[in-house]
Amino acid sequence: MNITTTDLQAEADRALKAKHRVVWALGDYAAVAREVIPELGRVLVAESGVGPGDRVLDVAAGTGNASIEAARAGASVVASDLTPELLEIGRKDAARQGVELAFEEADAEALPYADDSFDAVLSCVGVMFAPHHEVAASELTRVVRPGGRLALINWTPEGFVGQLFATLKQFVPAPPAGVQPPPLWGDEQHVRDLLGDRVTDLSMERRKLAVDRFASGAEFRDFFRDFYGPTAAAYRAVGDDEQRRGELDAALVALGEKHLDAGTMPWEYLLVTARVV
Repeated sequence: MNITTTDLQAEADRALKAKHRVVWALGDYAAVAREVIPELGRVLVAESGVGPGDRVLDVAAGTGNASIEAARAGASVVASDLTPELLEIGRKDAARQGVELAFEEADAEALPYADDSFDAVLSCVGVMFAPHHEVAASELTRVVRPGGRLALINWTPEGFVGQLFATLKQFVPAPPAGVQPPPLWGDEQHVRDLLGDRVTDLSMERRKLAVDRFASGAEFRDFFRDFYGPTAAAYRAVGDDEQRRGELDAALVALGEKHLDAGTMPWEYLLVTARVV
């Protein structure tokens, strides 16, 4: 049997996505969404303008931070994500809140939905973690009807979470060739290049989320070590190497302390809204 370059690439991509599922299932992302960034879902839904009668897809929805808010606004919502463990948490949260929506496993780079299926597509610090940005951008716009809305919130490279990923990068294996850094989705020119002539009325605004959950850099480190998948994965990568673990501990404490200002951390994000052509 002949194995082609395309076959090898497809196999590598499947392996990469499997690793992504493992990373995001680590810790307890629901705690991050609930205790640290709950405001982002509300902001995204408000800025997207979705409401009663709208068919909405939330891509890389996680536990439903934005999805549940969109359903609460009266939209018919599908929350899609690569990681089934997060979707199950979202289902339970939605049921507990009395909100009805669908939770479906889906790859942001190969969405299982027909062209022009939705009035709006949202993603709240989610699609930015798809490894191939151009592919993900194409999928986001493909499933929106002409004239429909696209609304995204992405962490910026210069902001706190962008700097967190720059820190973690020193402690994890290098990604495969072709994988792009998630915070690039928070760079205006990168987003403009990705969306190109697929959209019109493109608006991008940098905003800051005031995070008052942590009183010290050490408290931030401990919370993100235990609950945030990428940070937990970095600790798993250093394993029992006490020196490397100590370096990771110190780097995260220093990052937290650097960004703390009177008990608050300003986390910068890019709000993107557009109409799909």
